[in-house]
Amino acid sequence: MSLKEQLRNDMADAMRSKDTGRRDVLRMMIAAVKQTEVDGGQELDDDGVLAVLAKQAKQRRESISDSEKAGRPDLAAQEQAELVIIEAYLPQKMSREEVEVVARQVIAELGVSDVKGMGRVMGQMMARLKDQADGQVVSQVVRELLQNG
Repeated sequence: MSLKEQLRNDMADAMRSKDTGRRDVLRMMIAAVKQTEVDGGQELDDDGVLAVLAKQAKQRRESISDSEKAGRPDLAAQEQAELVIIEAYLPQKMSREEVEVVARQVIAELGVSDVKGMGRVMGQMMARLKDQADGQVVSQVVRELLQNG
């Protein structure tokens, strides 16, 4: 079963169980996938759908941060609830410790010893990890490792 079919089936289940919150988030995710397909003029495979969902999750994280800064915990809580549902369809991200292991390996391979080489390390890291790790976590880990030498 494709990821799009899974989303549709889960939305139907949410409708049957009258879970309006879950239904609305699933409906929004399906609409985002459909809009991306229309904009691109082609049907998305599972990797394309995952990319759309990852973008939706990133938007939710940014909205949570913005809502908290604006003193709106109610909006942040709503966005967090949506994020939990979206993340259930995304592959598990690497932990900070797992990212650190890969970062140490890349730093050793490239022979980088200071923050000036961070761009080279980040390029290699993001190529290797792709969607397996959060870019902010990767950046933080690499910066800390290079600063602490």
